[in-house]
Amino acid sequence: MNTVDPIAEVEAIVARARTAQHAFEQGGSQRAYDLAAQAAAWAIMEPTRNRHLAELAVETTGLGNVPDKITKNHRKTLGLMRDIKQARTYGIISDDPATGITELARPIGVIGAVVPSTNPGATPANNIINALKCGNAIVVSPSPKGVPTCEALLGYIHDEFDKLGINRDLVQMIPGRGSKEKTQRLLEIADLIVVTGSQNNVKRAYTSGTPALAVGAGNVAVIVDETADLAAAAEKIKASKTFDNATSCSSENAIVVVDAIYDAFAAEMARTGGALITDETKVTSKLWVKGHLNPAAIAQDADKMIAALGLTDEVPADTAYIAVETRGIGPDHPLSGEKLSRVLTVYRARDFDDAVAITRAVQLHQGAGHSVGIHTTTADRPLVLANAIPTSRIIVNQAHTFATGGSFTNGMPFSLSMGCGSWGGNAIDTNLHWRHFMQSTKIVREIPANEPPLDEIFGEYWKEAGK
Repeated sequence: MNTVDPIAEVEAIVARARTAQHAFEQGGSQRAYDLAAQAAAWAIMEPTRNRHLAELAVETTGLGNVPDKITKNHRKTLGLMRDIKQARTYGIISDDPATGITELARPIGVIGAVVPSTNPGATPANNIINALKCGNAIVVSPSPKGVPTCEALLGYIHDEFDKLGINRDLVQMIPGRGSKEKTQRLLEIADLIVVTGSQNNVKRAYTSGTPALAVGAGNVAVIVDETADLAAAAEKIKASKTFDNATSCSSENAIVVVDAIYDAFAAEMARTGGALITDETKVTSKLWVKGHLNPAAIAQDADKMIAALGLTDEVPADTAYIAVETRGIGPDHPLSGEKLSRVLTVYRARDFDDAVAITRAVQLHQGAGHSVGIHTTTADRPLVLANAIPTSRIIVNQAHTFATGGSFTNGMPFSLSMGCGSWGGNAIDTNLHWRHFMQSTKIVREIPANEPPLDEIFGEYWKEAGK
């Protein structure tokens, strides 16, 4: 019986991608790159295909829910297409006579993308569209549970490619259920690696020897202060926490509520479907099994999660999520970390300063660099957070899940991958977006000398310190 060498298989895939990319670049134009990106976008956004991909994702991963995945596939892709519509990614992209520099857009080559099971359709589609927009080929390595959805997505993309005569080898995936061995080889021989998902994969990407764009873990904490619109905050937190059953890294994992409005906000949470549990052991004893999150509770609909936690008879029938009071933060307090479920940790803060301290401690424990939020009507408090917390994003008065990765009501780029800066061990602190998939060549011409006299540079210093 002949067996396929998994390493040779990956190498052959990348070789085909490299050949296709070379032809794509040599015969390239902005129109060609744009059409390829549009083909990939329509492959996931076409309503019948979108629904099938959403249903397949939930069926095969057991994570999230179909209506929200349909929304995510549509909005994330539409937002990305809006963002890149006017982006210049071919030919001369800038020409500055003052500096004498002309800049030309250049593709990177073959992108290797490792994508998670939480978003097995939207995340690879986002990476594929960005790669094609910039003239690249891409090879996707899905998590084992995400393979069926990724296969279906690529089939739809190839169908769209066939309409335009685009080479299918521009978009490929590691076949079968994948393996660490196959993924590792992809990491080693691609021209750029993009990794969203487990921190183990992130570490492997950064040590592969290939340039890598990887993102950190989320563990969002959101402050509700004494000036907040409590009803609006409760509605937004509920919508965000429950969207796609909390599969997003931007889903609130903790809220920090100022004492002065704690009881009033608890009432608003109850009104919007948040059941407050004051004995945290009722949740921790079931949410974690032998030190690991309980699969029966992770990213499940409310009724299934509540049943898995043994709380069916203790919470109202219309409960949408569980809010659990706690004080502890750190490795011995699992509620202070990411939960990937409709479970929200609640901290009670003495005042705003205490809320900032609690939020900082949560971020330093897990999720540093990702994002935090605040519900407030005090204009300067977001700036206080921005200076106090090791984070790349402060989300103000918004549903966190919908805001962090780009929204039609804020200016963040649409993305499913959020860089966390040095705080989260990442090379980028921005949302992963199209510019990360492109490099440039600079033509440098001589200009008139621009050499300043020494006193122009050091004059103020000499006044203070002398020569």
